[in-house]
Amino acid sequence: MPVDKNSPRIYNAGMEQEEKIKKLAEMLKNARHAVFFGGAGVSTASGLPDFRSPDGLAGRKYKWPFEIMLSHEFFFAHTAEFYDYYFKELDLPGIKPNAAHLSLARLEDAGMIKAVITQNIDGLHQAAGSRNVIELHGTVSSAHCVRCNRKYDGEEIKRRVPLPKCDCGGLIKPDVVLYGESLDGTAINRALEELEKADLVIVGGTSLAVYPAAGFLRETSGKIAVINKEAVAEDRADIVILGNIAEILPCLLYIAHR
Repeated sequence: MPVDKNSPRIYNAGMEQEEKIKKLAEMLKNARHAVFFGGAGVSTASGLPDFRSPDGLAGRKYKWPFEIMLSHEFFFAHTAEFYDYYFKELDLPGIKPNAAHLSLARLEDAGMIKAVITQNIDGLHQAAGSRNVIELHGTVSSAHCVRCNRKYDGEEIKRRVPLPKCDCGGLIKPDVVLYGESLDGTAINRALEELEKADLVIVGGTSLAVYPAAGFLRETSGKIAVINKEAVAEDRADIVILGNIAEILPCLLYIAHR
């Protein structure tokens, strides 16, 4: 069935790519419980950097590598430097959801996507309208005092830089999972429950190189579809679509709704 060439949702994909997107749309329509599992590549079209590409955090010139600057140990040893980096690179002003986030929210509204499991901390899925979002690595939208556990929103800590402290004198820490910290147990359990129920998992915008999150796909017995700019290390994938996820997901949404 040819795609309407006048539709703004269709990009210049080529015949092979178009057939793959149509195949995935059919898989999505037939799925009883489809789940999206996403990474940093979902948010790059919004202006946020990924981690490991030359244009991402790995390619930025700082005194320390990003894995060090975003570590539990660095936060407590160099808190002011941590926050300077955090607000320059991770919690950026004016960032809006892109077409990938908006398409996933519409697919959830249509009942085609049951949950979004994300490795991102930016909150853009919720801003786009997705409701069942599981944030494996936490969020920039909230923070807490490490001494008294008082809760803060993300905007409050911006007003307390360069060294955000609670009224009790304790450091305020963003609710993000830093290197050297464990993932939140509640988020893990929710993600595993969704993946165990899933008969289709759409993996998007992630290299599947970061553990433990990348190992979560072992928990699904469903079909796996991958959408990414580059090939990923997932040999169980039933379909792989290489390209820009912010262009592919709107196309998938359009075809799935026909």
